[in-house]
Amino acid sequence: MPAPGFGATLAPAMTSPASSARSAPPDAAAIRAAAARIAPHIRRTPLLRLSAHDTGAPCDVTLKLELLQATGSFKPRGAFNRLLSAEIPAAGVVAASGGNHGAAVAYAAQALGVPAAIFVPEITGPAKLARIRAYGAELVQGGAAYDEARLASEARAAATGALIVHAYDQPEVLAGQGTLALELEEQAPELTHVLVATGGGGLIGGMAAWYDERVEVVSVEPESCATLYAALREGRPVPVPVGGLAADSLGARQIGGLAFQVARRHIGTALLVPDAAIRAAQALLWDRCRLVAEPGGATALAALLSGAFSPPAGARVGVVVCGANADPASVAG
Repeated sequence: MPAPGFGATLAPAMTSPASSARSAPPDAAAIRAAAARIAPHIRRTPLLRLSAHDTGAPCDVTLKLELLQATGSFKPRGAFNRLLSAEIPAAGVVAASGGNHGAAVAYAAQALGVPAAIFVPEITGPAKLARIRAYGAELVQGGAAYDEARLASEARAAATGALIVHAYDQPEVLAGQGTLALELEEQAPELTHVLVATGGGGLIGGMAAWYDERVEVVSVEPESCATLYAALREGRPVPVPVGGLAADSLGARQIGGLAFQVARRHIGTALLVPDAAIRAAQALLWDRCRLVAEPGGATALAALLSGAFSPPAGARVGVVVCGANADPASVAG
């Protein structure tokens, strides 16, 4: 395994393979096509409806339990759509990830019989590393944060010709993640607001592209990983500091260009929550529902429980619980 920092592979930064400045986010037709394409490979995850009495929140809430998706997060939706939309070279696929995307790409590659190399930073937790290894991918760990892993993965792709599966800034990936909103609207057409955790923006970009103006999609980020919040404030994607409890899943350095295109049109509310609120949301999900959610998976719920999101009168609120790859002892202990 290379030394921390990936040695010489990190030299100059490369242009993102997503080329999001020249690409358009997916539309409803692309998301419908993605749903049909990936249907044989993913789970239709259930809902859990909780009363305000159950949670202490100011309203009832509908949880979309995407943490029960294959690999323990929503990420296989985008990974399968990218792989099934492309001609995969003999060198296979390569991805950079804080952990969940890497596991999803490894899982999809194993299912489709192609080789995969996954690059992750040092902060990736043991549960996520174990998942990637279990799916048979080559695992390369090093560097302090996701962005270093991304640069190293791009260097590998340039050297080998492998197909890059970006964690959040490719149209096919957004379309795949957008199938979660399509599915949720079928299950809960009454929702007026849906709270979604944001990292690089693949999930919220795909979901907001699907919902358009029918539902208010609310972005929730940790205070220490505020990519979309900063981009909307500055009027463009900008680098932000990365740290805190959820950095291994929401720790992108900058919001994806495609997600930002969607956000400017369809996301009016971007909220920040402290790590303490995320911990409290994890604890509630375990205590009341016996669900183990990783910090990133509990971030959207933290906004409702902490009061960062104040639902208007008559709101019917949904929350995506998007990831479960945590050590159960860290939640239940």
